[in-house]
Amino acid sequence: MKYLSIVVSLLLLSACSMPLVALAQQATASDGPPPHPMEGAPPGAGRGPGPGPGFGHGAGAGLPPFLRGVELSEAQQDKVFAATYAQAPLLREQHKIAFKAHEQLRELAASSAYDDARAATLANTAAQAMAQISLQQARLDQQLLAVLTPEQRQQVERRREDGPGPRGQAVERVQSAARQR
Repeated sequence: MKYLSIVVSLLLLSACSMPLVALAQQATASDGPPPHPMEGAPPGAGRGPGPGPGFGHGAGAGLPPFLRGVELSEAQQDKVFAATYAQAPLLREQHKIAFKAHEQLRELAASSAYDDARAATLANTAAQAMAQISLQQARLDQQLLAVLTPEQRQQVERRREDGPGPRGQAVERVQSAARQR
């Protein structure tokens, strides 16, 4: 049961990370920068797991949630883009590994040739990929916070103190339930 709660927590963390994956897959237009440096859906959105086409449009699109509403200079936007774009290959690879492991685990569970050792290996593979994703996102958050001015960091901190939104509350409830078991 404890293992299941860890896997569920990691899956929730990965779901929260999908905006970063979408941002990391963006590319600049060949004839110059887009009207807003971080706007629009990434190329290929809608393939594989994750948000579908059109994800990320609107004010603050493409920014990690904790940076939404923070006024960034063009230089800061460039640094945020560069940092998120640099991690895109690793995140994409880890998401593919986790997705394939989950898919194989579902197929194995539905087959008549179920093997518990194989199922455990697949579950561990998926969990390790999710752990790598979480670690990479923590590193990225730290890099992005370093880009901010002290005033901007205070703004981010105030928003964190105000409490998480509905999605953050759902994650907190799941994590709280997992700790109680």
